[in-house]
Amino acid sequence: MPTGASEEETAGGIYGVIVSAAVMAASHATTAIAVDLAVLATLIVYWSAERFARLVAERIHQGHRPDVRSVVAHLTSGWEIVTASFIPLVVLILARLLGFAIDTAVLIALASSTLLLCLAGWEMGRNGQLSTGERIGVTAVAGMFGIVLIGLKALLH
Repeated sequence: MPTGASEEETAGGIYGVIVSAAVMAASHATTAIAVDLAVLATLIVYWSAERFARLVAERIHQGHRPDVRSVVAHLTSGWEIVTASFIPLVVLILARLLGFAIDTAVLIALASSTLLLCLAGWEMGRNGQLSTGERIGVTAVAGMFGIVLIGLKALLH
């Protein structure tokens, strides 16, 4: 589930699921392992860039080098952007092992990403003390990211 213990972890998890789904949708890889590796490599680049940007921003705004403790804190956090995608990546592998064609397996993995986003939207609504109608709206918006990426996959392939 892309929701975490903190606001930052939840945002990173949701972002990770969306980015991983985008990579899966755009991928032309011919094996599930290749798709998974492309997703993981992309997410690690995004994680690295985000961590680097935070360290640079800290240096700029605090006017001095970050100390070792701060660097370690930055490099040991934010992993939700990567780990939140594990469920769809496992779903992709399982779908292939069950005999689905790669394009179908990717669509199944994208559906699992969409489901995760919907669950995150529903959970955010609950924790945000939204009314049922508002929760449905938040869930629909979260799920639309996945639906758009499924549409993109259908258009690209």
